[in-house]
Amino acid sequence: MTINWQTQAQKGKDILNNSIPKQWLLPIDRLPPVSQKSVVDFPRQSGLLNERELGITDMSATGLVTEMGNGKLSAEEVVIAFLKRAVLGHQLLNFATEFMADEAIARAKEHDEYYKRTGKLVGPLHGVPISVKEHIAMKNRTCNTGYVAWVDKVTTEDALLLELLSKAGAIFHVRTNQPQSLMHLCCSNNITGTTLNPFNRTLSPGGSSGGEGASMGFRCAPLGIGTDIGGSIRCPAAFCRAYGFRPSTLRNPGTGIKVAASGQETIRGVVGPLASCSIEDLELFQKAVLDQEPWDIETSLMPLSWKTVSPTRDMTVAIMWDDGWVRPHPPITRALRYAKEKLVAAGVKVVDWEPYKHQHGWEVISALYYPDAGGKQREVLAESGEPARPLTDWALSYSRSTPLSHHETWALQEQRDIYRDEYHALLNRRGVDFILCPTYPAAAAVMGESQYWNYTAIWNVVDLPSVVFPSGITVDPKVDVFTEEDREYVPRDEVDEREWRKYQDPERYEGAPIGLQIAGRRFKDEETLAAARVVEEIIKEKQSKI
Repeated sequence: MTINWQTQAQKGKDILNNSIPKQWLLPIDRLPPVSQKSVVDFPRQSGLLNERELGITDMSATGLVTEMGNGKLSAEEVVIAFLKRAVLGHQLLNFATEFMADEAIARAKEHDEYYKRTGKLVGPLHGVPISVKEHIAMKNRTCNTGYVAWVDKVTTEDALLLELLSKAGAIFHVRTNQPQSLMHLCCSNNITGTTLNPFNRTLSPGGSSGGEGASMGFRCAPLGIGTDIGGSIRCPAAFCRAYGFRPSTLRNPGTGIKVAASGQETIRGVVGPLASCSIEDLELFQKAVLDQEPWDIETSLMPLSWKTVSPTRDMTVAIMWDDGWVRPHPPITRALRYAKEKLVAAGVKVVDWEPYKHQHGWEVISALYYPDAGGKQREVLAESGEPARPLTDWALSYSRSTPLSHHETWALQEQRDIYRDEYHALLNRRGVDFILCPTYPAAAAVMGESQYWNYTAIWNVVDLPSVVFPSGITVDPKVDVFTEEDREYVPRDEVDEREWRKYQDPERYEGAPIGLQIAGRRFKDEETLAAARVVEEIIKEKQSKI
């Protein structure tokens, strides 16, 4: 008997619905109306969490570990607080694919018993709840990766990254949504549906780690795990007023992360952390993982231990105002201007960055995303008969109509490596340590409109580690109006025109947080995070309403 794709998709929905801790669900009549855009303040208004739980869920991972280490908090109460907030977040944002409440609470109790018995923490992430993007394998759980055909796939082992984090004391309490094909900056599939942005529910939370963006923005976890091949950690972080880190490739372990085109090396994806509160938490995550020397297990990794880097203001930061192809919207430019003003006042050397062949970079990376012309992705869709989502079709349209030949692939990979070397040489020649730039042309994408991601993808093709952090500025339609220069702007081509036209109605982006991105040197991950801490600290010093 042929099973239709809707019946298969329902299995995934059932896994989610059966996993939700029902005792923490609010009646529909106690939830904000669907028309209410921002729901970030609702946890305090909901009555679901008490004051102590609200305080816990507002803390950073670093702060939580400190408080559990001095006995002021238990792991159990921390996990329960974040579980309650995550259930509420899911009701409002549809960000989860599966809750693991019983297992998380049981593990937290084990941590508390260990602490009571020894007076010590299990590890540097003791009791920290971490939300996990669904396609990162968990032992004895399904791993559908956003495909209906894979709803029944059960993985037999945890991803290596989860093993390491668990040894460090982390607790996994919720798995999060991703788009079909993992190649959207929105977050929608035919199983879980569409995830919303907590700051404006008409906007995308980003993708493909969109569930993680919503989780961080609503503070359903202090830390989360995403993956990134073109902006899939950084855009969710930017869209949802969170922090995200794209490490250099081959730094973090990827064993056990499920994708359709496994083994593809033309453009390598990476796995990395998102955080709700601080760059310090991103560093905590990275150190906890790399201190365990994962390259001794996943031998393709670079054997680079995590090192402590002292932040310094003695650096040259270049600001990239525009990537030479698509002009950012006025709120993004305002945030960059404010950043420059603060950095210069703090004595940091700031210069302008002239983008180098970014359109060429896109031509290379977009061709290398699908060397098989998207054949594997189409094959998995056809297996269940599920329809492709509009943005899946959009993403696959970048591929060639026929697979690349070996010679074509080699030629493109040569171009990739030459371009990477040229970019690095240019940083040296211009004496630039870090590049501060937009994460996306807009503060966030209106749902279904995420059609340009070269502000992030460019750092994937040249493989520069990059950090996203909140600027502290949100879109204000009364302030972020077109200047005379903006009104006279003539778009460079149809892509630029398409993106520029999206801001004709600023009200669409009202309340959206603006994230900024800083890129560093390849394998200088620690230095890039340290620089991001300095830049964020300076930008937010005595920040008034602007």
